[in-house]
Amino acid sequence: MGDQRIIVLISANSEWQAVKEILSPAEIVSTPMGETFDVQPLTYFHGGWGKISAAATTQYVIDHFQPDLLVNLGTCGGFEGRIARGTVILVTKTIVYDISEQMSDPDDAIAHYSTELDLSWLPVPLPHPVQRGLLVSADRDIVPADIPGLVQKKYGAVAADWESGAIAWVAKRNGIRCLILRGVTDLVSIEGGEAYGNIGLFHENTKSVMKILIDQLPVWLVRIK
Repeated sequence: MGDQRIIVLISANSEWQAVKEILSPAEIVSTPMGETFDVQPLTYFHGGWGKISAAATTQYVIDHFQPDLLVNLGTCGGFEGRIARGTVILVTKTIVYDISEQMSDPDDAIAHYSTELDLSWLPVPLPHPVQRGLLVSADRDIVPADIPGLVQKKYGAVAADWESGAIAWVAKRNGIRCLILRGVTDLVSIEGGEAYGNIGLFHENTKSVMKILIDQLPVWLVRIK
């Protein structure tokens, strides 16, 4: 990537803690929106959890750092039977699905906050094995009763998170290239989630996922023109 500015946005608190433990930054700087540190040539920024923090910090880093590339590394929950735990998803489209429009067409509201990511600039072949696909986002963990609709009736989704929809939407509005890589930490079925009531499992798997993504990132960046 040469001298181009790259911001790596990390969302959830557990993800950020894992990144700090893995990289052991020499200096962490606090900003009004979150912590940040440099591990040359990259700047890591804690974007916070949920759509509000994700949208606000994405715009903040765009305004203050003028990145040539915005990278979001993180975790997601997978739909059991649709994807395997540990799979890394290269996000090609995001849909914010927790919008309840009752005065007009709800599909129009969902479409407004759906984002197709232009990834034509990525190298071929890709530097690491990933599963390209759609990621649905909401300000909530996966509700088991919602799974049939998310998987079969509406979107054909394989996984969900809290922030990707907001990050992709803001990045596209600003014309910033955006690479979102999310690893599946846990699976959810119509009977429940394996990490629900077992937050320790999520924290443990988050450390593993973030280590994989951070270790792989330099190869992605070398191959990106």
